Amino acid sequence: MSLGEDCMFIKIRRDTLIILLLAFILIISGRAMSYMAYASSVEDESGVPIAGIIIKGNDIVPLNSIKANIAQSGLRSGSYIKNDTLVTTKRQIPLKEAIATAEEFIKLTTIPGTRISPIVASDVKIDEKTGIVTVNVIEDFSTVNVNDSRRL
Repeated sequence: MSLGEDCMFIKIRRDTLIILLLAFILIISGRAMSYMAYASSVEDESGVPIAGIIIKGNDIVPLNSIKANIAQSGLRSGSYIKNDTLVTTKRQIPLKEAIATAEEFIKLTTIPGTRISPIVASDVKIDEKTGIVTVNVIEDFSTVNVNDSRRL
C-alpha cells in the first residue's frame, strides 16, 4: 500500500480557506469586543431611566393622548426605576402602584374633542433592565354611549 491510497485528504481551494479564516477571525473578534464592552460598562447607581413608551392596540385614540395620561402617572422621561420603586421629580412610589395608576389613567383617555373614552382595558409592562414601557390597550366601541341626549 502506498501513502496516497490509505490517507484521505480534504481538498480545499486557497480562496475558500482564506474566506473561512476571515469569518473565524471576525466571529472571535466580535465576541471579544462584546465581552470587553460588557466588562467596561458602568453600572448606573441611580437606577434605570424610563427610556420610552410603546403603545399597541389603539385604532382611534391618538398616541399623544395616551402618552399624556401615562405621563400623569409618573411613567415619563426624567423618571427612573430603582429596585421596585419608581422615582419621579416629585415623589417616590412603588412600581406596582405606578403601573396600576397608569392602567386606570389610560382608561380615562378620550378621543380629542369629545368625551368618548373607548379604551376599556389596558395592560402596562415595564422592562426593568431597559426602562421601556409597553402598553397594550383594548378599544371597544360597543360599550360607548354615543347617542347620549347630552351634548358631547
